[in-house]
Amino acid sequence: MKTQTRSIALIGLGEVGRILAQDLQHAGGVRLHAWDRLFPVPGSEPQRAARLLSFLRTAGALAGAVRGSSLVISAVTAEECQAAASEAAPALSRDAFYLDLNSVSPRTRANAARTIEEAGGRYVEAAVMSPIAPKRIASPIWLGGAHAREFLPLARSLGFAGAAVYSETLGEASAVKMCRSVIVKGMEALLAESLLTARRHGVEDAVLASLQDLFPVGNWSKLARYMISRSLQHGRRRAEEMREAVRTVAEAGFEPSMSRGTVERQQWAAEHSAALSQEALIDLLDHMLARNPAPERVTGLVSTRAPEPGSASAEQPMKAARR
Repeated sequence: MKTQTRSIALIGLGEVGRILAQDLQHAGGVRLHAWDRLFPVPGSEPQRAARLLSFLRTAGALAGAVRGSSLVISAVTAEECQAAASEAAPALSRDAFYLDLNSVSPRTRANAARTIEEAGGRYVEAAVMSPIAPKRIASPIWLGGAHAREFLPLARSLGFAGAAVYSETLGEASAVKMCRSVIVKGMEALLAESLLTARRHGVEDAVLASLQDLFPVGNWSKLARYMISRSLQHGRRRAEEMREAVRTVAEAGFEPSMSRGTVERQQWAAEHSAALSQEALIDLLDHMLARNPAPERVTGLVSTRAPEPGSASAEQPMKAARR
């Protein structure tokens, strides 16, 4: 008995889209169509990927990739989540699954789902709960929404071995992902800010050693280099994701102070991606610092000039001594 070939559309051919394209093709029994807004841009990563993945049928417009597909996988950026859903909706086949892998807030997720459902599609939210590279298509992915349980057998048959239904309530899987991102992307930002500052003061070894006492993770230097490099490589995308985290925190009724700071640091890190050429943590930090000149150095962080006799500052040590 001949197995029917399934037509699948990939929206977005970034890191996640490329990995899924390769693994879906390897599994067999699929016809893959792809679209990325950067296809027309000469030398862009999606354009180069499309040329290397010769089995892909690339489309000149998003609708061309979606039309006739029984499964549409959206792997764009957080900022483009709603736009992709809106553009895909008119071309969707009735009852086609729309698997949305984008890291967005529950409210953004609900808006995208409404767009797809009103067009006759079946929306499935998906929260990727680890970096995609190590386990690729088998990465842990939490599914949510009314069609998640129905989609799971198909997902498993296509190679999504780590897929599991988290909740049939739309938005809960996204809330988990966003709250996790506050910590993970926040740690990347904190490590970069702390160690760049420590390196400029010449105390980076002491800082790393003190972290080992508090959080015994093993090689802190290796972990720090890895986490900072993720910001350097994917900072723009991470900044977009953290803007969605800002929305998620605000939607819960809290001031997203930490998340806003993470947006700024992730965006800043993306502008220093050239530092990825440095393998050692210290060399990477030095490369980043070279683009950010130090302010005029003051010995001991405070002025050593003696205060004028009778001045307030001259009296201060004696006041402290009498306390």
